[in-house]
Amino acid sequence: MSQQQLSAVIITFNEEKNIARCLDSVKEIADEIIVLDSFSTDKTVEIAKRMGAVVHQQAFAGYIEQKNAALDFANFDYVLSLDADEALDKFAIQAIKSEKENFSAKAYTINRCTNYCGRFIRHGSWYPDRKLRLFDKKISRWGGINPHDRIELQMPFVAKHLKGDILHYSYNSVSEHILQNNKFSSLTAEALHKKGKKTSLFNMIVNPTWAFLLSYILRAGFMDGVEGFIIAVNVAQLSFLKHVKLYRLQKNK
Repeated sequence: MSQQQLSAVIITFNEEKNIARCLDSVKEIADEIIVLDSFSTDKTVEIAKRMGAVVHQQAFAGYIEQKNAALDFANFDYVLSLDADEALDKFAIQAIKSEKENFSAKAYTINRCTNYCGRFIRHGSWYPDRKLRLFDKKISRWGGINPHDRIELQMPFVAKHLKGDILHYSYNSVSEHILQNNKFSSLTAEALHKKGKKTSLFNMIVNPTWAFLLSYILRAGFMDGVEGFIIAVNVAQLSFLKHVKLYRLQKNK
């Protein structure tokens, strides 16, 4: 029996440091690689084309909107969606290769393992970070609240979990993490505000505190050493900034 066909889909913007690693990890299993680029000014497009990807370009419309647009360029029903700073490990590659013999589910989840400042994080709120990234696009669309996108199945299918990890090469420094917290908290607050959501001083105090305790204590982030503590603090900071910014938006309104 011949293998079923699979599209790998990636959105990019100035990812020349990451894109080759991502593309290299899917070349064994993808029958086509689609890159939707937001007019990168570095060598992202050049590298992607050189490695055999089909590159399309459009202005960035938001994470959810961009990923749904990328789905529409895929020629095959089954799609593997990765971010440019992600790559499959050898176990995930083998698991997907086996499923391609005859897809037994409409959707699949894979754990994501994040590399933080040069160290892979195996505890806390970041692992196992189960992601639904392999799916039949006929019954799947990206949803959620920007920038926290997620695949939403339009029919009540149960996702099958695969072995292996998606390796996420996130932050090379704490400074990068702090800058991203500031960016993502603004995007989230604005998206929640548009949906009519509200917050309070109570949420500003309780939610970040719970986020820290969950990450560092209840999910054993302390076992990742200093990095585990730094991540837990930043998880709490992200929650705090989101609620502060949402509070300011509702008051200014």
